[in-house]
Amino acid sequence: MKFNYKNPTKLLFGQGKISEIRDQIPAGSRILLAYGGGSIKTNGVYDQVISALDGFTIVEFSGIEANPEFETLEKAVKLVTEQKLDFILAVGGGSVIDGCKFVAAAAHYDGDHWDILTGKHRVQKAIPLASVLTLPATGSESNGNSVVTRKATGEKRAFGSPHVLPIFSVLDPDTMKTLPERQLKNGLVDAFIHVCEQYLTYPAGNLVQDGYAETLLRTLVQLGETYQDRDSDEWRANLMYAANQALNGLIACGVPQDWATHQIGHELTASFGIDHARTLSIIQPSLLRNQIEPKRAKLEQMGRTVFALPPSKDLAEKTIDAIEEFYQKLAMPIRLSEANITDQSDIDVLLKTIESRDFLKAIGEHGEITPETIKDIVLSAR
Repeated sequence: MKFNYKNPTKLLFGQGKISEIRDQIPAGSRILLAYGGGSIKTNGVYDQVISALDGFTIVEFSGIEANPEFETLEKAVKLVTEQKLDFILAVGGGSVIDGCKFVAAAAHYDGDHWDILTGKHRVQKAIPLASVLTLPATGSESNGNSVVTRKATGEKRAFGSPHVLPIFSVLDPDTMKTLPERQLKNGLVDAFIHVCEQYLTYPAGNLVQDGYAETLLRTLVQLGETYQDRDSDEWRANLMYAANQALNGLIACGVPQDWATHQIGHELTASFGIDHARTLSIIQPSLLRNQIEPKRAKLEQMGRTVFALPPSKDLAEKTIDAIEEFYQKLAMPIRLSEANITDQSDIDVLLKTIESRDFLKAIGEHGEITPETIKDIVLSAR
C-alpha cells in the first residue's frame, strides 16, 4: 500500500454557502461564469451567484451539455482567450464542472486541444477554477478528473490532472430541490458505482479504504431505500456528501481499481445518448457476472458488510442479485432493452466501434478484459 494523496479543494458545505464565494476568489479576477441549459436561472441559484460576485468582471458562457461536447467547449476556450479571463466558476453538475476543467487546461495549450483527452499532451498549467455544485453524482467538484465527448467522431474520452482540481466548491443541498427525479436517481447510482469501481476488485489488505467504501455503499443503499424522503434536508445533504466522498480520491489510495464498467458505459453514451448512470446500471451486473471468479472474494465481502447477506456458497451471486434489485427499486435499467436498445444491427455497430478503440484492448483491474470479453458482457446485457 503506497500512495501520495493531496486534495486541496476547499468545500463550502451547507445551506446559504453560495454567499461566501466572493471571499474565496482573488480580488480583481476576470471570471468566466459557465453553466448548462439555464435551469440555474429558474431555481434561484443564478441570482445567488450573481449577487455573490457583485464587483467582479463576469463573462457568461451557457449551453454546456449533459455530456460536455468538445466542440462546445472549444468556443468557451476561445472566449476565455479573447476576453483575457483568469478564473472559471462552473455552476452545475459534474458535466459542467468536467467541461470547465477541459477549458481551464486547454486555455494554456497551443496545440490541438484534443491532445489533452488522448494523453498526447500532459497538462502542465490551467486557469484556476471553482464550482457551485447543483447535482451530486460525479465528485467532479473535488477531483481532477474530466470526461469530454467529441461529437464529430463519437468518442468519449477522459483525462485527469491535479492542475484542474477546483480551488473551492460550494455544496449547498438546497440547490437540489428542483432536480427531476431522473437526475436524482442517476446521481445516487453513479455515486454507488464509483465506489464499486474502487472496491469490487480483489482483497489487498486496505482495511481503512475498504471500511470507508463500505460505509459509503451502505449510506447510498439506505438513501435508495428511503427515496421517499428525498425532499428532506437530511436526505439531500447525505447524498451530496456521499457522492463527493465517493470520488474525491480518498478511497482510491493504494487500492486496485477497475473502471471497466465506466469505460464500456462511455461507449453506450457516445453511441446511443443513454444517460451516463444508466449505462452503468446496465453494464455493471453483466460485467460482475462475467468477472465473478476474480471478483468473488470482494463480492462476498460486499454481500456481508453492505447487504447483510448470510454466508452461503453462492454469496457472490446473491450479492450481484442484490445490486440489481437496488437499481430496479430506483427504476434504473439493467438491460439494454430497458433503454430501448433492441436492434441487433445497432448493437453490432457498437461492438465494432468498441473493437476499434485502442484504449479498450486490456481494461479492468487485471488488464484482462479484452474486446472479446466486452462483447460477451454487452451481449449478456441485452
